[in-house]
Amino acid sequence: MKLLVIEDEQKVAAFLREGLEEQGYEVSLAYDGYTGEKLALANTYQIILLDVIIPVMNGLELCKKLKAAKPATPILMLTALGTTDDKVTGLDAGADDYLQKPFEFKELLARIKALTRRARLDAEEKTSMLTVGDLRLDLDKKVALRGDRTISLTAKEFALLEYLMRNKGRVLSRPDIAEKVWEVTFDTGTNVVEVYMNILRKKIDRDFPKKLIHTRIGLGYVIQEEA
Repeated sequence: MKLLVIEDEQKVAAFLREGLEEQGYEVSLAYDGYTGEKLALANTYQIILLDVIIPVMNGLELCKKLKAAKPATPILMLTALGTTDDKVTGLDAGADDYLQKPFEFKELLARIKALTRRARLDAEEKTSMLTVGDLRLDLDKKVALRGDRTISLTAKEFALLEYLMRNKGRVLSRPDIAEKVWEVTFDTGTNVVEVYMNILRKKIDRDFPKKLIHTRIGLGYVIQEEA
């Protein structure tokens, strides 16, 4: 994952790059607003870490420009300005999150991960195609495909698969599935979720060596690729 750090304090910037690279991120640095703008517009970054007080062009002005050009790129503002008004100003400029200096590095990592998840979910909400491994769900055409094979689904089976795929990697409980897919309060006396999950599993997984739908005993169901 590529990150851009725009920070004029070189020791702070170096600390951030070292820590983030240790976590597996690819980090670019800029020490002023002009250079930061050039890098941000010329490259694709998953997240931009932006200090407010930087030379040439301040962070608030730069944030507005970057959000106008690349609205989907999350921006996390880092600043010593920590009043409520300062935070509101930063968020009004388009920042997706605001972290006051000094901060714990683990909190920064948590904020980055949260922004990454949010950006992924936002992208999936806008896309017409969901994917998990070789399984694709075309939301416009209402078609499910595994490899080169089209899988016939009823409307409710399609809705169930869509909910699973929008939450890939996340274990979903039976009550949660019942509420979101059937829009009803879960009745412990019914096995409708299990029945539909079994049907879906047969259609999605039965004829394929790699299984995608998994049961987590006592917890629920999850769709994901497993080694």
